Amino acid sequence: MSQSLNQLEERLQYRFHDAELLCQALTHRSHSAANNERLEFLGDSILNCSVAAILFRRYGKLDEGDLSRVRANLVKQQSLYEIAQTLGVSDFLRLGEGELKSGGFRRPSILADTLEALFGAMYLDGGFEKAYAVIERLYTPVLEHVDPKTLGKDAKTLLQEYLQGHKIALPQYTVIATHGAAHNQQFEVECTVPKLDIKVGGSGASRRAAEQAAAKKALEEVQKMPALAKPKAEKSAKAAKKRAAKAAATEAKKAGQVGQAGQMTVASQAESREPKDARDAAAGATTAPAMTASSHNAPRNAVASPEKSADRSAEKPAEKPAEKSVEKPTDKADAAKQPPAAA
Repeated sequence: MSQSLNQLEERLQYRFHDAELLCQALTHRSHSAANNERLEFLGDSILNCSVAAILFRRYGKLDEGDLSRVRANLVKQQSLYEIAQTLGVSDFLRLGEGELKSGGFRRPSILADTLEALFGAMYLDGGFEKAYAVIERLYTPVLEHVDPKTLGKDAKTLLQEYLQGHKIALPQYTVIATHGAAHNQQFEVECTVPKLDIKVGGSGASRRAAEQAAAKKALEEVQKMPALAKPKAEKSAKAAKKRAAKAAATEAKKAGQVGQAGQMTVASQAESREPKDARDAAAGATTAPAMTASSHNAPRNAVASPEKSADRSAEKPAEKPAEKSVEKPTDKADAAKQPPAAA
């Protein structure tokens, strides 16, 4: 085994028993048929299982959905690429001539796949516990700076949400330079936030990667500015004052309702203490006008319309006039002829 591979083992803090596994893990398919693609397939599963176990133990309050989101972010190509760069994996790659000329040793996909192949080789060489120990050691520094609430959102999204939350216009991204051949370009992008006088740059193997790098620097600059935190604090203070005033008004309203209820109770108690005769007299006085009113209303009700009067008169039979008693003369004459009654 060459001295350079020994250096890689020191960085991994793992010593291979089978040197051929290490060589195969570093071999790209452009180099030979005995490449690292099968080890990459195995290492991908070992990595997912290990990261899931690490997150399960580290974040006891995260639910299944959040754990899945965080794990997906930690095992994606960009994360693996960054870890591979810290280990200097590109210095040990075995590439074909075409990939060497095209700069394959800098390509994120090749470096990420090689790191997964190394995990698979460790599993075959020393078992799952050995591979898990290496993965945990490599990811511990990453997890120290991880926020489970924001992990999974890229820098551009986080910057946009932050600026929108403070009512600031969205950032502007401009490509200021490109380097290298068409198949191996390096982009330089400038991110500006005019309102805050922020202008930072970022570079990457693609335009998207360069924009993400610039957005990350811009977000760091924006979060350092105390002026953005002040309006938020003032808003919170106003909200607290408004809540206090509302609470005081509610208490005053309740106190007024309680006082009114007390007055009504006192009045009802006073009424209950009045003599019975007084209450009866008041009741009589209250009833009398109603009776008087009804007696005054009676004549008005008695006056009927002419049509109704005519109907009533038609229904009743006509009354015969009273016959006058007429004494007939003959009756008087007969009475004179009769002899006087005996005494």
